[in-house]
Amino acid sequence: MKKITDRLFSWASILDENAEAQARTSATMPFIFPHIALMPDAHLGLGATVGSVIPTLRAVIPAAVGVDIGCGMIAVKTQFVKSDLPSDLRMLREQIERAVPTSAGAYNNKIVATAVPRIAELEALAEEGGFDPASYVGNWRLQLGTLGSGNHFIEVSLDETDAVWLFLHSGSRGVGNRIAQRHIKVAQALMEKWWISLPDKDLAYLVEGSPEFARYIAELNWAQHFALLNREEMMDRVTRQVTEWMGAPVTELERINCHHNFTQKETHFGKSVWLSRKGAISARTGQLGLIPGSMGTASYVVEGLGNRVALESSPHGAGRIHSRSAARKKFTRAELQEAMVGIEFRDTDAFLDEIPGAYKPIDQVMEDAAELVSIRHTLRQIVNVKGD
Repeated sequence: MKKITDRLFSWASILDENAEAQARTSATMPFIFPHIALMPDAHLGLGATVGSVIPTLRAVIPAAVGVDIGCGMIAVKTQFVKSDLPSDLRMLREQIERAVPTSAGAYNNKIVATAVPRIAELEALAEEGGFDPASYVGNWRLQLGTLGSGNHFIEVSLDETDAVWLFLHSGSRGVGNRIAQRHIKVAQALMEKWWISLPDKDLAYLVEGSPEFARYIAELNWAQHFALLNREEMMDRVTRQVTEWMGAPVTELERINCHHNFTQKETHFGKSVWLSRKGAISARTGQLGLIPGSMGTASYVVEGLGNRVALESSPHGAGRIHSRSAARKKFTRAELQEAMVGIEFRDTDAFLDEIPGAYKPIDQVMEDAAELVSIRHTLRQIVNVKGD
């Protein structure tokens, strides 16, 4: 751990100077308490650094939560082992791709049975929050159970004992993005109205007790719950495909579902704060969490160590070292194929910006996180599903 300033602590051994400068700027906001914690996967983001844990008193910065509200991971440990699987995994990948819509803008053609009670739950939560999600995205119900694109994925993996795990990364899709974008703009407009000068316009904030703050928290909570149920819905579909493919029902030995882009009330260093984790997971003592690598590298099931200075948090993944455009210029299709040897995936140029070389080495990230979490399981993917 490195103390950069009195209000900024870092666990990142690999930290771009622009990301550090951005975090230094965020740490100057007057309502930060006690300090910002930079995780090992920290990298440049919108307003606030991705991989940062930001505690605030009576205020929330919408951009410090991020535009994919509630994005996170879900994993299921099955009773199957490697020897139960056939050598050709392409059919399973294609079955999963048919069952779960992938790619930006994709949605379901109909509402399936498992989604019905989840949608009802979300409708009730929206009514309680006093807003209509359809005002953001009319077909939000058809987005439940869809993956998206970018670094979102579905994987079949093996742990250190060759047990089969199902692993999935996604968030609140288009509806969550629209909610986030609206409230970032609302916060920026309020800063102008109140003549508040900011070091970065994306550090615009909402003040607790204001109607704008109340509406944001209500819609934020809804989007976070949408993201959690979205992962549950997709995982149910993936387990059904594995059941059909294996000819035997999946027995779930363990299921873990965790956010890594979210805000909630927590108590740290004796004060109640709004804790925004932008690319970080909660890592209270004994709490289970999930840290994915990039496509082609290991992922981890971890247990929190409750590090107080790190605000009981840990990294959420590998963290980018090359932007998407830079990765597309730097890497080739052949290098992507080499990185994915032994993994069943859709071989296309569309995933060049997701090549493992575009990310920090996950082994280094986990070494940096040794004070934050202990490793329960190390997972190696054998099937990877992604959207363009």
